[in-house]
Amino acid sequence: MSIKGKTVITCAITGSIHTPTMTPHLPITPDEIASEAIAAAEAGAAILHLHARDPETGKPDQTPEAFARFLPRIKQGTNAAVNITTGGSPYMTVEERVRPAAEFKPEVASLNMGSMNFGLFPLLDKYKEFKHEWERQHLEGTRDMVFRNSFKDIEYVLETCYENNTRFEFECYDISHLYNLKHFADRGLVKPPFFIQSVFGILGGIGAHPEDVIHMKRTADRLFGSDYRWSVLGAGAAQLRVAAQAAAMGGNVRVGLEDSIWAGRGVLAKSNADQVKMARKIIEGLGLEVATPDEAREILSLKGGDQVAF
Repeated sequence: MSIKGKTVITCAITGSIHTPTMTPHLPITPDEIASEAIAAAEAGAAILHLHARDPETGKPDQTPEAFARFLPRIKQGTNAAVNITTGGSPYMTVEERVRPAAEFKPEVASLNMGSMNFGLFPLLDKYKEFKHEWERQHLEGTRDMVFRNSFKDIEYVLETCYENNTRFEFECYDISHLYNLKHFADRGLVKPPFFIQSVFGILGGIGAHPEDVIHMKRTADRLFGSDYRWSVLGAGAAQLRVAAQAAAMGGNVRVGLEDSIWAGRGVLAKSNADQVKMARKIIEGLGLEVATPDEAREILSLKGGDQVAF
């Protein structure tokens, strides 16, 4: 779905999956999140997907106050489009999750398109000791937890944010989520072009096999035709493999320490910018060009950085 050979790179800076024990390079403080975001944009990311963290413990923090500590600095430091999560953490209510996007009116907000199991507990086999007790609870809790994104929840986020002219990164973790998006499109509650972020490799969602990637795109093509822009993220070790396949198929890509802490087999990524540079090398090696922030705005019909509330 590249426009004139332009490929949009999104970088998800910190997320709510990985914890401080897993890597010393995970941005936690407002200073770290801001500097990592700006560096990722300088490396070629046109969109910055943002979560907030407690600066002492690294625990996900979805309060507007937490986002206010770094959003203005990112806006001042880069022209990249800002994407504020409404996914937050699976342990939060939809009302908690949507507050930052509602208050700051970003160009883009993420929106998960269905309820699902979201299994992180297998990581307990790898990490035995933790810096903070919440980390163990965070992982273990996903053994018996459903990440709720009901039709009512999705409607609530749409109603809250669309009046701000915020567009959405529709996060689709499985084929059913594409059909859920089609349902909202048929009702006229979402407008094209749809920015579909296909998520591969989360336990509880679709896998990261090449056939899964093809199946997701084929289904989106059938449901949405030319009305969507396709992007992918591969979780963990699948990150760059999925990105390479999708870029070769004309898709856009998302990288970042939210989705993977790796920069190769057994090698921790030292920064988000490292992953952006690796993705950029793949894209340019395919004879494509990386989209600038303003080109990404044109591709996705974004309102512009001068119309946000931060």
